Amino acid sequence: MLFDLSQLTTVDKQYYLQQIVAPRPICFASTIDKEGHVNLSPFSFFNVFSAQPPIVIFSPARRVRDNTTKHTLENVQEVPEVVIHMVTEDMVQQQSLASCEYPRTINEFHKAGFTPEPAHKVRPPMIKECKVKMECRVQEIKPLGTEGGAGNLVICEVLMLHIDDSLLDIDKKMDPRRLPLVARLGGDWYTVVTEQNLFQVAKPNTQLGMGVDALPAAIRNSRIFSGNDLGQLANFSRIPDVDPTFDDAHLKQIIQYFSINPEEMEKELHLYAKEQLQKGEAAAAWQVLLAG
Repeated sequence: MLFDLSQLTTVDKQYYLQQIVAPRPICFASTIDKEGHVNLSPFSFFNVFSAQPPIVIFSPARRVRDNTTKHTLENVQEVPEVVIHMVTEDMVQQQSLASCEYPRTINEFHKAGFTPEPAHKVRPPMIKECKVKMECRVQEIKPLGTEGGAGNLVICEVLMLHIDDSLLDIDKKMDPRRLPLVARLGGDWYTVVTEQNLFQVAKPNTQLGMGVDALPAAIRNSRIFSGNDLGQLANFSRIPDVDPTFDDAHLKQIIQYFSINPEEMEKELHLYAKEQLQKGEAAAAWQVLLAG
């Protein structure tokens, strides 16, 4: 279907955008007003946009139903500081509870059952139980409109980064398998980062991939390879050379049984190369293909 957003209601625009632009990381923001009232609320319009300066941006949108603004936005307008916490699986229900629209003077730390602790450089408190948090100074607030549903970009400079020791290895690097981050989808749906749904994609950092257009026609036009398969093969800077030390028993069987029928041998080679690609063995897949 084709949707012309100028013909949709704000509710429908919000629905489709939140369904398809996903998963979205969650900014769990603690703020404070000039009278000292603390607020804690999650926002999934959020991401990192710069490393130098270190900038993250989140957007507390105007409410669609009545065009009112949220306490978080009002707080950062009064006190331009925020602590952004990353939501993990063990706190997702408390995070959701904190999204309730309590009166301004109610502290969501207490309602959601979190322990507040002082930050180092900003006034809003931090969640003690959270494993990753960022102390930020608000550089700018950019309104995107005045109607219900309009976002307000809160541009934040990260001053302090808190990472729990359990997430770091001996080289102070992070292992994503140790950090079950939660992200928002549309409606009531969430997702979580687990070891089972993690995968790696090789990316050439020093040389350009040759591109799908540079693959031999027999490979590029094969009905066996998917777009992802071709992407892996084309990620090499050039077609590799034949490796005389490559020893594979199944490849030998293919050559032995199908060499008299070139079309069948090509099909079998492509099928076997696809198996290698599915295991992440792109170099082995190339050696299989080069045997043809």
